[in-house]
Amino acid sequence: MDMMEKKERRRALLTKVIFIILLLVIWEITAKAHVFGKRSEIVFPTLESIWAAFIRNFTFGYAGTSLWIYILNSMGLLLEGLCIGVGLAFILSGLSMVSKTIDTIFNLCVSIFDLLPGVALLPVVIVIFGVKPGVIVFLVVHAVLWPMSRNVLDGFKAVPEIYLEAGRNLGMGSAQLLFGVYIPAATTYIVSGLKVGWARAWRGLISAEMIFGIASSPGIGLFINQMRTNMNNAEMYATLIVIIIIGLIVQYGILNPIENATVKKWGMTK
Repeated sequence: MDMMEKKERRRALLTKVIFIILLLVIWEITAKAHVFGKRSEIVFPTLESIWAAFIRNFTFGYAGTSLWIYILNSMGLLLEGLCIGVGLAFILSGLSMVSKTIDTIFNLCVSIFDLLPGVALLPVVIVIFGVKPGVIVFLVVHAVLWPMSRNVLDGFKAVPEIYLEAGRNLGMGSAQLLFGVYIPAATTYIVSGLKVGWARAWRGLISAEMIFGIASSPGIGLFINQMRTNMNNAEMYATLIVIIIIGLIVQYGILNPIENATVKKWGMTK
């Protein structure tokens, strides 16, 4: 079985590599063919131009500020918002398991706010709090809290009653049941919620930074907007690649190992 799994993983990796190479070849052919005439260099810069822009972003950046600074600012705000959002999701979901009243109200809030895009709240939040880094943190919390809570709640409610009865027979209180029964049994849902919450938070962060830039804490979204404004399209494409790379690092370097060390190791999923 292990040999079969290794072969399957190698085959999947090879398929992905071939697909990416094929996309790059198609892009380069389109760029060299000048399909869009004079606009081709803007719409489809060559891979060489994008690579050179990639290097410039990290060495010169914009107005002397390297892209590294923008990345660090964005990741700091994202991490703060993720921690707050995930923490609130666990606290409120845990309270929902203790109180029927809280459960009813919180489920209603999840149903309402999970459908409301964070960008739609942006004008209201700016009017109330002004333009400051905390606004982006708020939007990240909003992006994480509701899908994470939905998954955690679903996981808690899917816990077999026999597990809870066993915990109560052992003398577990509400807090002990939460950490000793609910959370371990709902790990599959929790990891899934982390994946969805991270994806929404990342998109929400970039969108918010593109709509309004914060001079005191410039982020990746602002950098993209600056490149667009100055018609530095190769630099803009290079920054999009950076965003994809960061997303892949988080997905395969953090979230997948967490999943492998928990739900897959425990046989809760394939």
